[in-house]
Amino acid sequence: MSSMPPPDVEHAIPGTKEQDFGGGNTREIQHDVPLNPTVSNAPSSIAPPPAPNGGLKAWSQPLAAHLVIINCWGYISSFGFFQSYYTNAFQVEPSAISWIGSVQILLIYLVGTFSGRALDAGYFRVVVSVGFALQVLGVFATSGATAYWQLFLAQGICKGLGDGLVFCPTVALVATYFTTKRSLAIGVMACGGATGGIIFPVIAQQLLPRVGFGWTVRTMGFVILFNALVFLSIARPRLPPRKAGPIVEWSAFKDPAFSLFCCGMFLVLWAVFFAYFYISSFGRDILHVDPSTSLNLLLVLNAIGVPARILCNLVADKLGPVNTLIPAVFAAGILIFGWIGIQALPSLYVFCVIYGFFGGGIQSLFPAACASLTTDLKKMGVRTGMCFSFVSVACLTGPPIAGALIQRDDGGYLYAQIFGGVALLGGTLTLMAAKFVRSREVMARI
Repeated sequence: MSSMPPPDVEHAIPGTKEQDFGGGNTREIQHDVPLNPTVSNAPSSIAPPPAPNGGLKAWSQPLAAHLVIINCWGYISSFGFFQSYYTNAFQVEPSAISWIGSVQILLIYLVGTFSGRALDAGYFRVVVSVGFALQVLGVFATSGATAYWQLFLAQGICKGLGDGLVFCPTVALVATYFTTKRSLAIGVMACGGATGGIIFPVIAQQLLPRVGFGWTVRTMGFVILFNALVFLSIARPRLPPRKAGPIVEWSAFKDPAFSLFCCGMFLVLWAVFFAYFYISSFGRDILHVDPSTSLNLLLVLNAIGVPARILCNLVADKLGPVNTLIPAVFAAGILIFGWIGIQALPSLYVFCVIYGFFGGGIQSLFPAACASLTTDLKKMGVRTGMCFSFVSVACLTGPPIAGALIQRDDGGYLYAQIFGGVALLGGTLTLMAAKFVRSREVMARI
């Protein structure tokens, strides 16, 4: 691996250490030469102090951000519970129910362009406070919903907007505290998706038969409110505000590697949440397990994501986030194809364990890989938000496409499984192309 600075550098910050696009090597940057010919030589502002890469204050940020991810992705990772309950309680087709969850994911990423830029501009606390308020409002409104359109507005739109306002700024905030240990820090943060994916289904499993749907969901809302208050008491933006600059830096898409990375992740996110949305329904409808067992499948799928996120991101700090992401995506694609042959509950549990590892790894490696594309820390918010917004359409359409394919197959899962496997393998090839293009650019500069 070459020790030259990566060609995706917009302009290097003197005295900081940056991680290569694909490799795990770090180097001290002592110059201010833009290596991307599409970007102006003028620095955007005075260089900030180097990232601490450790210490109590630095590590408290990903630990607090862990709670934010519980609120966002942990709740969404539990959507298998809502998918199964809503289908039975409201007598609505699976594809219609999945639109609720997919709209949530769309808004998480789509709003990132604006909320990420707000971090750069110095409005972090205002934006995330509004986001938390919308999250809590959406959950409590969901608890009282009696019709599909009410669920869609409360859980899909209101909760999704709240998630979008808090997620991207939180990822970007954590990334500004680290350069040499960034993947691990983001992995600690991303574990919240698996933690929440355990907490919320357990709440549902224990309370739903006793107190009903309304108070079960309200309990989830109190958990979200508690996490929000703790985060606001700990989170501290490190960099001075960057008021100037556009919301979207279109010049970034002139970088072929960045564009290919975004396209590859579009394909990956088209399919990676398929199992999280439908594993409970598959167990109930195809293997005819009881509701409690179908919820246990979702718990196993999410629980394995805790060690997966840490281990994958530890490896990413050595090999590079993109180098680690590519085999994880490939393995997930193969596993989705393997799901086609599962006809017994023990085999489905094995699938949940293995897919939960790689699926969880993908979810934590994506923001780490995305952050590795930006070496100007003061633009971390806007560049991360741009990538998130690009892939948001995939998150919107993927689960409903899978639901429509299940309906098309008269309740069978074969068409949806083929769709998921092909999308993940296509994402693997596109990410490999991004890595190849970046490697060629590095070699050309040697």
